[in-house]
Order: sequence, then C-alpha cells, then structure tokens
Amino acid sequence: MTFVPAENRYADMTYRRAGRSGLKLPALSLGLWHNFGHERPIETQRAILRRAFDLGVTHFDLANNYGPPPGAAETNFGRIFAEDFRAYRDEMIISSKAGYDMWPGPYGDFGSRKYLLSSLDASLGRLGVDYVDIFYSHRPDPETPIEETMGALASAVQQGKALYVGISSYTPEQTRAAAAALAEHKIPLLIHQPRYSMFDRHIEDGLFPVLDELGMGSIVFSPLAQGLLTDRYLDGTVPAGSRVATSDFLSEDVLTDTYQGRARALNEIAAARGQTLAQLAVTWILRQPSVTSVLVGASSLNQLEQTVAALDAPPLTQIEIDEIEPYAVHGTGLG
Repeated sequence: MTFVPAENRYADMTYRRAGRSGLKLPALSLGLWHNFGHERPIETQRAILRRAFDLGVTHFDLANNYGPPPGAAETNFGRIFAEDFRAYRDEMIISSKAGYDMWPGPYGDFGSRKYLLSSLDASLGRLGVDYVDIFYSHRPDPETPIEETMGALASAVQQGKALYVGISSYTPEQTRAAAAALAEHKIPLLIHQPRYSMFDRHIEDGLFPVLDELGMGSIVFSPLAQGLLTDRYLDGTVPAGSRVATSDFLSEDVLTDTYQGRARALNEIAAARGQTLAQLAVTWILRQPSVTSVLVGASSLNQLEQTVAALDAPPLTQIEIDEIEPYAVHGTGLG
C-alpha cells in the first residue's frame, strides 16, 4: 500500500537549530545502529520508519557499518526509502558515517581520504540517494593527519555528495583542529555526535564549551546508557533478549548494587513526574542548550512512541535537576 504520511506530522515535534547553522533537527532523531540489519523483518523496519516520520522525526541516522552485516541498515533503509519516502526526500535529513572497519585491506578503516570518499560512494549506492544531508567522520584517526580527513569531508560537500559534515567521538582538542581544517576550505563543521547520558557525562566540562565557542550543534547517542537507564534491570534480573543478555558492549557485571540503587532512585523521580525512567533520561539530556537532538533507537512501534512521548513532559525544574544530580553519576554501569 502506498505510504501517505500524516498531515499533522509537524504539529507536535520540537525542532532545534544545530549551533549557529540554518539547519534544524527534531529533538529526537532515529538511529539505525541496531534493529535495522538483515536479521530483522523488513516490514517491522518499515513500520517503525513510517511511524517515526508521522511523529515528526525527520532525521534518520546511519553509518556504513550498521547492520548486521555491515551495510545492511543502509541497504534496508534504501529499499524502504525508494518504496515509501522518495517523494518526501526534501523533508528528510539522512546522515551516514565512515570510520570503522568496513572491508578487508588497508583502505577500509579509519580516516584516509581514499576510505572516506570510497565509503561515501558505496553508502549513496546502498541508500539510493544522490547525496546525504550530513556525512560524518565516525571516529578520529590517530595516524592520518586531521587535514586529510577533513579535506575528504570538504570534498564530499564540494562534489555535491553531502550538504553538511560532522564528526563523532572526537575530543575537544580534536574538534577544534577539525573545525580549523575545514575552515581552510570555507566549510563549517556543523555537528558533533558524542555519547552522553546520566551515566556518561564526560562531555559536559570539555566538549560542550567548545561546541558553543565554535557554533556547532550536537546529536548525542546512547542516551539510555545501552538500556541501563530503563526499567529492564531494576529487579536485578536480565530479561531474555535484553542488551545485557545479547550485546558485546554490556555484561551482567554492570548490574552492581551501586547501579541498582541509582537506577531505582531515578526511576522514582521519573514516576513522580509521570514518566518512565527512559523518558526522564531523554528529558534530562534535552535540558542542555548545547544538545540539538537526541539519537534514539527503536525495536518496536511501542518503544518508539514511548520515547517520543518524553517530549510531552514539562521541562525539568531546578529542584528536579538538583534531586537527580546525586544519582546521575558518570561511570555508573561501567562495572
């Protein structure tokens, strides 16, 4: 059946400007890191993408290696885009990245010009689009001059294959250097994609001031600390199919008494606001003026809708922020 998006899709979503640029992003963006590989039914993926667009989520974030297998998320998104969304391309922000291991040999990883531009061409092919709205360097390369990496991003813009460029997981010092290298090409560094949550606050003192100084936006990933900021583990058990049960990034060792105490306290604060712990985690991040958008995943329509519902809650008061502070401790869940 032909997809016809909801007429009121922009009525309730909040859009925030990326730094001092002209681009606005939805307060919540949909990330395809998980749940969009070949092991997931394509119709489930289609339903999530359609519902996200109906809810005003205009930004869809991908990378060359998202899957599994690597490339699968772009391939699946490209198929759904061609069938459902092509007529709405000008209403969508599609982003991709390159920087992690993608193919064998010395030219399929990190930040060389050859890898980044080859990867971008392959991503465009999988996505079935002429350009991406944002193309990222997915991680810094300690062995490639930052001028080369940023020069490749500049070429992507100059060739019309990307409208904007960004970086992910760069330190404050690397961020300044990247912005300076791009300025030599008269191309601004639009946005940074760092990790940020109540349990991972490393960017507050170092990166946020740099982003403000440079006029950059930020779109943060892992806002729920890989699921630790949900109610899944509050009783101390590990549900089948949960991230702790299935992921290479988490193990049962992180479910310490300290974690349990902090998560339960935060859950009580959320309940007093009429929110879930996951919704509170999103609201807490959006209190930061330096955050343009929060990158969320979704494995089901219900999960997507529950996350978007976080935007219906009132902003945190200073009293609530102070109440949260003793429990929003950097390093929680690291074992």
